[in-house]
Amino acid sequence: MENQNSNSKLKGIIALLAILLVGSLVYIFKLTSDAKTLENTVVTTKSEKDAVMKDLEELKATYDAAIAENTSMSDELIAERDKVEKLMAELKSAKGDVASLRKYKEQYNALEVKMKNMMEEVAVLKTKNEKLTTDLDSTKVVLEDSKKYNQVLVGQNEELAKTVEKGSKLTITNLKTGAYKLRSSGKQIETDKASRTDVLKVSFTIAENSIAKSGDKTYYIQVIDGKNNVLGDKATVAFGDKSLTYSFTSTVKYENKTVDVSEQLRGKDFAAGTYFVNVFDKGELVSKSSFSLR
Repeated sequence: MENQNSNSKLKGIIALLAILLVGSLVYIFKLTSDAKTLENTVVTTKSEKDAVMKDLEELKATYDAAIAENTSMSDELIAERDKVEKLMAELKSAKGDVASLRKYKEQYNALEVKMKNMMEEVAVLKTKNEKLTTDLDSTKVVLEDSKKYNQVLVGQNEELAKTVEKGSKLTITNLKTGAYKLRSSGKQIETDKASRTDVLKVSFTIAENSIAKSGDKTYYIQVIDGKNNVLGDKATVAFGDKSLTYSFTSTVKYENKTVDVSEQLRGKDFAAGTYFVNVFDKGELVSKSSFSLR
């Protein structure tokens, strides 16, 4: 009887231990299952966090490229890029739980939509800028061509002005000089003797010129004797940095037609030798001649 009681107790203890063992196994299985679930959740959360960070990095790279285009939207693009960088910094330091990760995804989605809209605006601006650049290049070509054409015209005008100036100068021809003796009757007898000379005559012709300026024209006549003396008035006039000593002047009314000019220089005690006669238009020598007295 006592043995039966002992066996019953032993069986009870074994049954209790079996129940405890089963319970322990069930608890351990649950713990293991929960740990695996938590591990999978952590891995999944980290993977999603990395994916969001990668998306944000691509978003930032898109803004960097658009900012480098240097359009009129640069300030707006920089502001949006700063928002992306701020979100990246927050995400990097975040714990990475499901709730916060969902919040970051939503913020990323909003930034992505804004980025796509801005990229469309940037594309439109870029197209307009390219067209404007093309138009400016075309305008530059036209301006360069106009500049070259104007330079050609300026050169032609300068040449034309020089031609007109040269053509408008009066030409002195038929310069003649001679010595004469005056008779009491007033008659002039040509001579080549210095002792008989009372007057020197100078004559020349101003040629016709239709483009020359009409009006009074003054010439300066210079007569130099064989001793290198300037005869006559011996007056001096300056033209710029040049000066001219002349014997007398001859003022002619010129009306673009041929004009014959005749002047004379009276004197006494003319010296023998070679005389030189020069005709000046202001400071420019326009004609010269010479003769001799014995």
